[in-house]
Amino acid sequence: MNYVPEGLRTIDDAQQTPVQPSAGIGARGWLRWAWRQLTSMRVALLLLMLLALAALPGAFIPQVPQDPGGVATLRADRPELAAWFERLGLFDIYAAPWFAAIYLLLFISLIGCILPRTKAHVAALRAAPSRVPRRLARFPVHDTHTTRASPEEVTQAVRRTLRRRFRVAVTHEGISAERGYLRETGNLTFHLSLIGVLVALGAAQMLAYRGQAVVVEGRTFANALVDYDTFTPGTLVTGSDLEAFTFTLTELTSRFTVDAQPRDFAARVEVTEPDGDRYEDTIRVNYPINAAGANIYLAGNGFAPHLTVRDAQGQVAFSQPVPFLPEDDFYTSRGVLKVPDVSPGLDQLGFTGYLLPSAVVDGLGARSVHPQPNAPLLVLDIYTGDLGLDEGVPQNVYELATEDMTQVMDGEEEAKVLLEPGQEVQLPDGLGSISFDSLPRFAAIDLRYDPTLTLLLVSSLAAMAGLAASLFVPRRRLWVKITQDDTGGTVVEAAALARGDDPGLERELERVMTEVRATGPSPQEDT
Repeated sequence: MNYVPEGLRTIDDAQQTPVQPSAGIGARGWLRWAWRQLTSMRVALLLLMLLALAALPGAFIPQVPQDPGGVATLRADRPELAAWFERLGLFDIYAAPWFAAIYLLLFISLIGCILPRTKAHVAALRAAPSRVPRRLARFPVHDTHTTRASPEEVTQAVRRTLRRRFRVAVTHEGISAERGYLRETGNLTFHLSLIGVLVALGAAQMLAYRGQAVVVEGRTFANALVDYDTFTPGTLVTGSDLEAFTFTLTELTSRFTVDAQPRDFAARVEVTEPDGDRYEDTIRVNYPINAAGANIYLAGNGFAPHLTVRDAQGQVAFSQPVPFLPEDDFYTSRGVLKVPDVSPGLDQLGFTGYLLPSAVVDGLGARSVHPQPNAPLLVLDIYTGDLGLDEGVPQNVYELATEDMTQVMDGEEEAKVLLEPGQEVQLPDGLGSISFDSLPRFAAIDLRYDPTLTLLLVSSLAAMAGLAASLFVPRRRLWVKITQDDTGGTVVEAAALARGDDPGLERELERVMTEVRATGPSPQEDT
């Protein structure tokens, strides 16, 4: 065990020393003991790990703000389990009282831990280096040398050597030097930054929002709830809080190699800011644009053939682009077309099938051989009946509920519609017609608004810098005692002390002693 002279204990030592309550201390004493435990670094780390563990169920259990449909499904399929999840608040973990309790306790623990350490560190920065201990020879790292140089010359040499990296104090007892205050500064910065990270994450849960939408070429997206396909708001976000910006997808381009490997996707947009300012920009994969503080990412793309359906009476029942979602590297895309607005007395129509951008039809069937629209072909199945849209139950727009519908047959085989761009086909059984008018593309956008990102970034960078300083900056103390012996020689006794293992401590002391030896010869060398 290394020798540490009396009076050299620091706030770090106090943090590492467990404090046990003594018997008969009363309620106030127990409260003080509980406060010391709560504000210890050990408890702060335990609470931090507990917070991380508490957030884990959110990755496996559907959450109401993000996946209300999944929660409804779980309640229907596993009502008893869902009831327990409801009691424990596992369907909305971040709003659960127990999660908030852990969060607040961690805040209190970190703040209560940091404040006294900051006070002690400021006092240490303002105070002079510690006094020279009486018995330097008891330190594991020490050295002694006798020189013919005067005490003043030795003092000047030592000060000159140390002052570049140490705080130096010269007294009648000798020379005291300390370095490594940045270590504790980094430690405090790290823990303050953790508070900043926690504040940013907590504020993001309240103020941030995220949404996804599919935008077809030529169409305009408005930052309003009705234009999102899915929307995840913060707890304090309402529809009136959304900035009123819009953007129009003017063109979406893609580049592929001959063997269908993607090379580039670019969405040209015209943005209108809330103040009316208009400009053009391009969204690329991993290169979002920013509009009114929200980042807009290109999350996907595909084709949205513009289809027109006329019912049995010749009335236009449907005419708009229909997004087909890619399912493979050749953009073989699946889509659903629902036609509820037919003339009175007629069955509703539903279509489901595939879009083949570069279609090849042979003995193996129809398939796409390249993602670019070199030879587009639509292959659709036809259903008639009740789409179920009037029942008030939410439906997936990319799925066709066929429970109350009948597939149209062509003799004993399923009737299929094959369409190329510009082509119109009559439907079987006099159901009407369908035409493939054009083939625009769509962009799947992911919009994220988070005003806490700057605080989170700054806090994270500061935490890493503080952690690096606390780990790699050495904390060293060095003392030099200068006296004269009976022969008139100057006796220089030096010792060094570090916190923890420090392989550079002996080299530090040797550097000082080398300068001392250079001041003049020793008495033995004179003889």
